[in-house]
Amino acid sequence: MPKIYPFRALRPVPELASKVAALPYDVMNADEAREMVQGNEYSFLHTDKAEIDLPAGINVYDDVVYAKAKDNLNKLIENKILIQDESPRLYVYRLIRNGKPQTGIVACVSANDYIENIIKKHEFTRADKERDRIRHVETLNAQTGPIFLAHQNDENIKTALCEITKTEPVYDFTAEDDVRHTIWIAPDNSIAGLYEALPAFYIADGHHRAAAAVKTAQNRNFEGESGIFLAVVFAAEELTILDYNRLVKLPSGIDKQTLLIKLAEKFTIEKSLKEAKPTARHTFGMYDGEWHTITLKDGIADESDAVASLDVSVLQNEVLAPLFGIDDPRTSKNVDFVGGIRGLAELSRRVDSGEFDVAFAMFPTSLNELMSVADSGAVMPPKSTWFEPKLRSGLFIHTL
Repeated sequence: MPKIYPFRALRPVPELASKVAALPYDVMNADEAREMVQGNEYSFLHTDKAEIDLPAGINVYDDVVYAKAKDNLNKLIENKILIQDESPRLYVYRLIRNGKPQTGIVACVSANDYIENIIKKHEFTRADKERDRIRHVETLNAQTGPIFLAHQNDENIKTALCEITKTEPVYDFTAEDDVRHTIWIAPDNSIAGLYEALPAFYIADGHHRAAAAVKTAQNRNFEGESGIFLAVVFAAEELTILDYNRLVKLPSGIDKQTLLIKLAEKFTIEKSLKEAKPTARHTFGMYDGEWHTITLKDGIADESDAVASLDVSVLQNEVLAPLFGIDDPRTSKNVDFVGGIRGLAELSRRVDSGEFDVAFAMFPTSLNELMSVADSGAVMPPKSTWFEPKLRSGLFIHTL
């Protein structure tokens, strides 16, 4: 059964929480991050994405980037922008986007639970990204970004969280993307025991940060605070997954008309006069200068296989690999991924610019599909899920 642990959070003083809180480091590029932090010296992006304070074009894995991150974190501590709680606590974090709330517990979870698959995964990780986060944690001696976990619905946990949210919050602000963030300190740590009745936690987002945290624990022989890592845990029923769309380049020897002919062997194709946003499984929007709705013909998807039946698998196995020659989307330079938060207009913009030739709009993966894959011990194709809203970094830091 999974366990959660209170911890002594390093966190912002209340009056500056909204300025410190930042989107995760991996949802924007360096140029976008530089734009975001203009006029805000407190933004946690200076710590989580420290290359923005160094010359443009610097290698993000350069030693100086990690040193700058440490320096920026130390300045926040020295200037008393961040303070550390005196005793281990649990925290409740509510995010409200478009009127829909999701409320979870902020705590540490066990590296051993990850190793023993009580914290279940659904993605492979890349060694370079793991090394980056390990170096970040080791250099700062802290975990700065929480892992986003989900659990099966539980009425006892829901009731306990509701009681805590009736008290006065320590933070309550609305970010520039209109997401409201409210945080409470639990009056005691008794809620921790409720989570031990759950069968498992599921990683929703943060596979690389989780893997890095566990390897850091192994490197330190699980001593002290290194044996646990920072997470926010939500009930599955409250979470929202958006589409995670694809942009691809046509290989030599195939034009757009030939592509449509080949697609018609396994898909029905209908031209659309507007953005073709999918409304059901096995249906895709395709933009090649014009929008089309393409629907997989009956009997092609293996519905008995939790992975093969995913729309991201259908697109990969029936389209991207055989027609575009993209055998490994994790390494191919002929495919890019666009989170649904950017909208379908971003797909048409990048095709019209000539950067890519074709875009595919996806129907979102469901939480049930995610948990089924994780329960089976399998993994999804890369970039299968895009969760919104994003947890803000900088509101809680776990020092080792």
